[in-house]
Order: sequence, then C-alpha cells, then structure tokens
Amino acid sequence: MLHSLAFPTGLALAAACFAAPALAVQVCELNGQPVNPSNGYTTEGKTGLMRCREGEGGPVVREQELQRGKFMGVVRWFKDGALEREHHVNERGNQDGLAREWSRVEAGGKPVLVREETYRDGRNTGLARSWYPSGQLKRVAGYGDDDREQAVAEFNAQGQLAELRCATRPMLGSDFDDKAACGHTGAASTVTLYASKGQPRARVSFERGERRKSETLWDNGAVRELMEVTTAGGVERSFAVDGTKRHVVQWLTLSGERPRRITTLDQEFHESGKLVRERRWRAGERGGELVSEASWYLNGQPRERIEFVAVDGSALRRETRFHDNGKKSFEGAWRVAAAGGRSEQPTGTHQSFDAEGRLRGERIYDERGRIRRERELDERGTVLRDDEVFEDGSRKAVGR
Repeated sequence: MLHSLAFPTGLALAAACFAAPALAVQVCELNGQPVNPSNGYTTEGKTGLMRCREGEGGPVVREQELQRGKFMGVVRWFKDGALEREHHVNERGNQDGLAREWSRVEAGGKPVLVREETYRDGRNTGLARSWYPSGQLKRVAGYGDDDREQAVAEFNAQGQLAELRCATRPMLGSDFDDKAACGHTGAASTVTLYASKGQPRARVSFERGERRKSETLWDNGAVRELMEVTTAGGVERSFAVDGTKRHVVQWLTLSGERPRRITTLDQEFHESGKLVRERRWRAGERGGELVSEASWYLNGQPRERIEFVAVDGSALRRETRFHDNGKKSFEGAWRVAAAGGRSEQPTGTHQSFDAEGRLRGERIYDERGRIRRERELDERGTVLRDDEVFEDGSRKAVGR
C-alpha cells in the first residue's frame, strides 16, 4: 500500500526556501517502491529520486533526491504538471548550487525561466538573475563572500537601465558592462536611468564604483534632486518642478573604520526661491554641533538669528529677533548644557524693541537664571517702570 502524507516535516530544511504548493495529500515513491519521507525507516540507506504526486495517480508535485538515505541533491516543484522551481541541497539541508524558477505567460503555455541564482551552503554567491516572462533581463546582482549584494543592475520591460548599484570592481559579467558604466575604466561615467514607461528619471555618475553625482528628474525632464559627493563630503539640492531651489544640505565625511556623515549646512527656500531658514553645524568629537540658526521674512529681512557660543567657559545661546522692517525686536541669551543645546535658564540682560528699533523693555537675570530687575520705557526713552524683583516674586521700585 502506498503511503499518503501532507507536507513532510522531515523536509523542512531541504525545502526552506519554498512553501508547500498545496494542502492536498501527497503520495510518494522511490525506485518504484512506496516511501514516507516523514518515516526515516522507509528511506533508510536508499538512493534515488523520490517522486511525490497529488493523491494516488495524480500529477507529480515534487521530486527530491536521496543519497544513502539522506535527502541530498536536486529538489523540484511542479505546478499543473510543469516544472516550477528547482534547487539543490547538501548533506546539511542547505541550498547548494544552482537554483531556478519558471513561470507561464498564460495558462497552459510553455514555462519560461524567470529566475536563476547560485548558493554555497545556504548563502548566495556569484550572480543572481531574473527575467521578464518575455525573456528580457529584469535584474542581475553580484554577491560577495559575505552573502550580500554588492552590484545590481535593474531594467524595465523595454530593456532600458532602471537602477544601478556599483561595487568596487566589475562583477556583472556579460549580463551588463558594469566596468564601463561604473567608471572602472579610469574615467568617470554617466548613465541614464529610465522609468517603467521609458521616460528618463535620473542621471548618475560613477568613478571607480563610487557614486559621485546623481540627478533625479521630474516628468518634464527638469532636475528634481541633485547630489554631488566627494571623498571629503557632499551636497544635496532639491528643486520644484519649475526649477526653483527648495532645499540644500551639505555634509562632511569623516574617515575611519566606520566613515561618518556629519551635516554642516541645511537651508530651506520658499516656493518663490527666497531663503527662509538656515542651520549650520561644525564637526565635533560627538558628531555635528549646532552653531547657528537663522530665518528670514519673505521680503528678505532677517526674522531670527541664534548663535551658540562659548563665553568664559560657559556655553551660551544668543538670540536676536527682528521686525519685518529689519529693526531689532528682541535680544537675549540663555545658558545651555553644551554648545548646540537648549536651556530654560536665561542670563544677562534681555531687551525688547519697538518697530522703530527703540528700547521699550529690559529684564536683567542673575547667574541662577532668576530675574533681578525689570524696566519699561516709552517711545521717547523715558523710564515708565523700574522694579527690583526679589526671589519670592515681590517687587520694589528702584529709588524708593
């Protein structure tokens, strides 16, 4: 009597990359004899190709090779009687060798190869390829010894290059000339990347496998984002569809065992193209340290300026605000824990001004951030109120 089973647990490692194609009961035989892959006694010491069908007398759904009672060698999956997937496993149950997949363009049609890759003891190695059902190459990737993709070229259905990631050396062989495209010939190269419908979407420049410049494009062909990179750092700019600059980021690259990218400048622009916000950093021991912030009104006048400075060994945040006519509206400072930080502790004299730039109010703080004196003035500079402020919040007019 033939043995029937659902998906055998004993094949979990051997078929790790593929789920069971169906929940129907499978009937397996080896060299014309019934076997049960879940029962090692039925396969002990045997060599050959085990074939499993969907029910007794049904179509073949799986084939798996045994060597001296151990599942090792080829594994095949079938769908509707046609080969769908094939790979090989080693004595440890890990994929080892060539793995392939097929697909049908239409029901009942001839299966076409859509994927091919190579494994070494469960890890990708060499090249992995995939194709559109038409046979057009869709993707080719090169793997390093660490099982990680190092070089990738992707294509749209028309065969145009859609994506490119380069390695430090040519890896993609005859499938794609990454030696020339990635700038491994001694000169920098520029390639165009295309969208699925065939329109250009980006231009990318490489030098010895390193991306040095990239432009992503709007549908009208205008530059959307522009990034330029050197060994020392880089800059990234973004633009509106009409070409107006909207954002700029600059950075430094600190070399070391793990190179670090530290932002040094961040600018934002209004849709009119006017600069409205800016932040600047300097490279420090713990990364980027914020040194200044600024913002502007749309008429070009300054709106706010913040600086982070060190005075007598203390880190201060100095803040100046302006009216939209360019006249100063406020000036003051706060103590901060470290350069670039924020603090609730004011220090020194804080002054406020009217739209004509005349001093209208003043607060003086002690070393502990407590207000000690407060003055109010009119437009002629006459003191209207001058109070000494005590720790409990009570006040006393100066001179009384």
